[in-house]
Amino acid sequence: MSLDKKRQTYLLGWLKQHAKRHKANLRASILTGFILTVLIIIQAGLLAIILQRIIIEQQHFVDILPFFGALIAVLLARAGLIYLREKINFAIGKKVRQQIRQQVIDQLELHGPAYLNQSTIGAWSTLLIEQIDKLHDFFARYLPQMRLASMAPILICIAIFPFNWAAAAILLCTAPLIPIFMILVGMGAADINRRHFKALAYLSGHFLDRLKGLNTIRLFDQGEKQTNEIARASEHFRIKTMQVLKVAFLSSAVLEFFTSISIAIVAVYFGFSYLGEFNFGTYNGTVTLFAGFFALILAPEYFQPLRDLGTYYHAKAEAIAAADNIETFLIKKLSQEQTKANTANIKLTEPLQTIEANNLIVLSSEQQPIVGPLSFSLQTPFKLALIGTSGEGKTSLIQVLLGFLSYQGSLKINGIEFNQLDINNWQQHISWIGQNPYLLNSSIRDNILLGKQNATEKELDEVITKTQLTDVIAKLPQGIETQVGEDAVRLSVGQAQRIALARAMLKPCQLLILDEPTASLDKQTIQNLDKQHIAPNSITITHQTDDMQDFAQIWLLANGKLHCDIKENLC
Repeated sequence: MSLDKKRQTYLLGWLKQHAKRHKANLRASILTGFILTVLIIIQAGLLAIILQRIIIEQQHFVDILPFFGALIAVLLARAGLIYLREKINFAIGKKVRQQIRQQVIDQLELHGPAYLNQSTIGAWSTLLIEQIDKLHDFFARYLPQMRLASMAPILICIAIFPFNWAAAAILLCTAPLIPIFMILVGMGAADINRRHFKALAYLSGHFLDRLKGLNTIRLFDQGEKQTNEIARASEHFRIKTMQVLKVAFLSSAVLEFFTSISIAIVAVYFGFSYLGEFNFGTYNGTVTLFAGFFALILAPEYFQPLRDLGTYYHAKAEAIAAADNIETFLIKKLSQEQTKANTANIKLTEPLQTIEANNLIVLSSEQQPIVGPLSFSLQTPFKLALIGTSGEGKTSLIQVLLGFLSYQGSLKINGIEFNQLDINNWQQHISWIGQNPYLLNSSIRDNILLGKQNATEKELDEVITKTQLTDVIAKLPQGIETQVGEDAVRLSVGQAQRIALARAMLKPCQLLILDEPTASLDKQTIQNLDKQHIAPNSITITHQTDDMQDFAQIWLLANGKLHCDIKENLC
């Protein structure tokens, strides 16, 4: 679906709104651009004076030496100002990108992991990295240059006009052709870039998904088929990329063509004036060498801001295309329940006492019922086993308790409705260990210390011993400082889960939630875990029905209904 003009105008305003927060930097950039233009005019004047005095007046080099000194000073000043302006412009782009990226990350955090799972990692990384980075040139290049492009040509015309009104008139008449044809060439550029981003997101997600499943693909002899699919996705992306490049090259060609024509007209005018064919444009009837050189030196500089703006014009199209996806995501509304939970501020000041649900219906991120209605009551201390076959909604029920899914009905913690709690405060009371716990691409030490950043070496050694990680760490080349790698590739699933256990043991909590802890851990480790009393209350999700004697309560979730207190039937 193409971006209509109304949408493009709105997105352009959305982008400029972010720039307004950095007015000081923008003004500094415009001021340096203004001073640079003045220095260019002075430089052209000095060069014209030097040539006039050498060629026409035939003065000695010593006589014009002060002009050379002034020219060198102007060149050095220009170099310094160009450097300063680049630093200012880069700072604008960097600050805006950081600001928007933080907004996206905050929004992702509000939506929670259930929403993240709706798309691929490649698509999210493209949004967070590629598309936000594409906004940089709009803020660092296009916006400052747009202001300068409307100011610099006027200053140059004002400088030329006292010496030759014809040259100034030629420049004024030909300049509007450039933006007019740029607009014509650039029509649809934002939509082309939007399709380019969409193709990139698909390719990123597709390739990363196949890369992660490489062993499975090889096992089922699907390598050739998947290779062909990646090749098709790559070819589709190549076509979209070439469309973007075609617009960029075409706009550059238009710019250079009209700039060359305009400068050539000015040069022809002065050429015929010196031959005596033209007798207009001057105030005293004589076209001096100074006026000719001054106008011809400034003619390319007159168009340079417009040429630079044209060069950055595709940055505007890229930014609008990227902003379409970013803005759409940022304004995506949370459910009413999630909004309440994210804006509520009731903190749990007392230890966990009760968890009560009445006609609780768990909702997906699309607000569709997953499981329920469920009604239950838990009084502390409790040690609960939640059993049932796959797909019954056990993990979804836990996702509600973790604050990652919304719900209908009632769910109360210590008598307080869950969506009225300060979710960040509530999560500080919980430790969670999943089947495949996530470890940062950092050292084992850093991953364990996520549970308690200020833990002492003694505390660290204790949890390592309790989770039977001592021998595992001893066999690693760098011990506890060993990097686990992306997705904990250097560790087995069981070793990763032990690190997650150690992390949970460091964090004092009221409620420990375990999702299939027996999937990758031996019974001895589970028994050791039970002896540690990490938390006074625990909920364990499991498919296993043996060794149920260790649990005080056993609930069965089946056919969307919760059957409580069934321990006697199992044990």
